[in-house]
Amino acid sequence: MTNLTIEDVRILDPQSGFDDIGNIVIANGQIKALGDVAAKGETIDGRGLVAAPGLIDMRVTTGEPGAESRESIESAALAAAAGGVTTMVVMPDTKPVIDDVSLINYITNKAEQTLINVHVAGALTQSLDGKTMTEIGLMSEAGAVMFSNGAEPVSDSLIMRRLLSYSARFNALIANRPIDSALAANSCAHESDFSSRLGLPGHPPAAERIVIDRDAALAELTGGRLLIDMISSEEGLSAVRRAKSRDIEIACSVSMNHLALNEIDIGDYRTFAKLDPPLREETDRQALISGVNDGTIDVVVSAHNPRPAGQKRLPYTEAASGAVGLELLLSAGLTQVANGELDLMKFLACLTSNPASLLDLPTGRLAEGAPADIVLFDMNMPWVCDSDKLLSKSKNTPFDERRMTGRVVMTLCGGRLVFERLSSS
Repeated sequence: MTNLTIEDVRILDPQSGFDDIGNIVIANGQIKALGDVAAKGETIDGRGLVAAPGLIDMRVTTGEPGAESRESIESAALAAAAGGVTTMVVMPDTKPVIDDVSLINYITNKAEQTLINVHVAGALTQSLDGKTMTEIGLMSEAGAVMFSNGAEPVSDSLIMRRLLSYSARFNALIANRPIDSALAANSCAHESDFSSRLGLPGHPPAAERIVIDRDAALAELTGGRLLIDMISSEEGLSAVRRAKSRDIEIACSVSMNHLALNEIDIGDYRTFAKLDPPLREETDRQALISGVNDGTIDVVVSAHNPRPAGQKRLPYTEAASGAVGLELLLSAGLTQVANGELDLMKFLACLTSNPASLLDLPTGRLAEGAPADIVLFDMNMPWVCDSDKLLSKSKNTPFDERRMTGRVVMTLCGGRLVFERLSSS
């Protein structure tokens, strides 16, 4: 049995609330002891660093299968490790769509060849058509950890009711985008005075609130487990708060982009800031920050959605939505912590223990017997994002050239070193 000890590190465990300087002893891929314990075996100097559970990113889009030049599972895993992400859930909107057991098995087999833990979200409907239900039970048995319709919402209320009712038999987690397709049709920006001045068709926050209210009512009716997938507005957050006041098994997520950026970051039609859902007003961003800090928001995701330059360097209304985020997820949040906006422990809970609980994973915690999935980061390291140096195959990020505070130094997955930053550059 080979031992490894991370010495004199600040240990943060959101699940238990532990926050103290100590050692973490690792053996056979597990945490054997932590806190005021003696070092054993080889050592890593953790002075000045923070150790937290490896991050769990519940929304990662890749191009595999079908568009590996955009992003492969392997390249996404490399980017994830550099960002402190030790577990990622890949979305089903690929070509072909991950809507049957054979494709679940394909992703599972590919995952075994990567440095980190890769799980899959099965499609809710065949070919993501929003109409024909998939075999949720069979895909769940094959290893799907949740179910989603990818970037598209399930608009048909009857289909959504049936999905929640059927999934309740398997205790499966159903994620749906809060988008009223009719109200949001052809939009590419938040509906506001700002987007009107730019001449961009707007997406009203009401389109989000309406679907949250509907899906919460259906979850209450069926007893299904519901994840509101990426809220973006104060209206949406208020709808989630109302739903959580009732006896409903409901959770919600937000993308890191919407905690750090607002519609002004579109600037002069910057297509790298064209996202889905769109960036909204500063009051919405501040409300979402509060939602993380008070526990209303359960999960923060990278919303990693790689797009080749040819899909982004187009007129704003024609450009594809999306941004890479796996490498920047933690740093973007730590920058908000440094600015005094985000609570560090609440933010980390949204990246670790909360997703682990929703997905019934053994990771997301620092405790004796837990898998040794650990991220070491320097909370105070200043750096400037250079998109050309990102490990993702695609480089589309609205954070390019932005000054950030806090960066991953080292990532361990199952006790194995999967990433080490050799210099501040």
